[in-house]
Amino acid sequence: MPDLYLKNHTMPADALDTRRQPISHHITLRSNLPGDHEAHPRVRVCERGADALCDSELLALVLRPQLGEDAHVYARQLLSEHGSLNALRRAAELPSGAHIFEDAELRVTLLAVFALAERSAALPLARGESYTSAGEVRRYFELRLGRNDTEVFAAMFLDTRHKLIEFRELFFGTVNSTNIYFREVLRSAMSLNSAALVFCHNHPSGDVRPSDADIEITRSLKRLLDLVDVRVLDHIVVTASESASMMELGLM
Repeated sequence: MPDLYLKNHTMPADALDTRRQPISHHITLRSNLPGDHEAHPRVRVCERGADALCDSELLALVLRPQLGEDAHVYARQLLSEHGSLNALRRAAELPSGAHIFEDAELRVTLLAVFALAERSAALPLARGESYTSAGEVRRYFELRLGRNDTEVFAAMFLDTRHKLIEFRELFFGTVNSTNIYFREVLRSAMSLNSAALVFCHNHPSGDVRPSDADIEITRSLKRLLDLVDVRVLDHIVVTASESASMMELGLM
């Protein structure tokens, strides 16, 4: 959103007496960025949502009240030095994190933002809400499962209108594998009267690429559930900082 600045009209000296004549102002919109003001992150986040902004732009918006126009430069610098938002969060949480930031208040701000994100992820998904946005689903899975130290296989059970019936963590494994029991997946889908599913599991290794085993299990589950008219919409693999959709990758 552009900044506001005030430009006074040229007025005669006697106009300074506000009892005789009120002072008038023109309010002019001015963008701080060259070109179309709609390119500004503050405009885009309001008009298109947070998905329209990259990590450095979102981080700059958080830091802008304290850093002003220097925020976008500092945000890019922080992400460049640490590699990802998750790595930045871990650095800020360390006792030595106070030395990373130019101002202690910046660290406090980031710690608060990261904590709110984690708390929102811990909230249960709302039963009966429609989840038609792939980005929304992926963000939830990343925050819910991405930081786990061991593998967790979960599913979002949906009705015919893709409204949530239940989110359920089904199987728990080790740092690099999980045993998936097809009978339990089928039983859960049938007991919940689910019409569609979105699977998800995490890779504690940090490698978001679906493995050959991931692909084969997903295809086998899809064939099984097709027999009872339950659609598998996607299988999302998440890490602490990113996610991959098998549907988008053409691996279903």
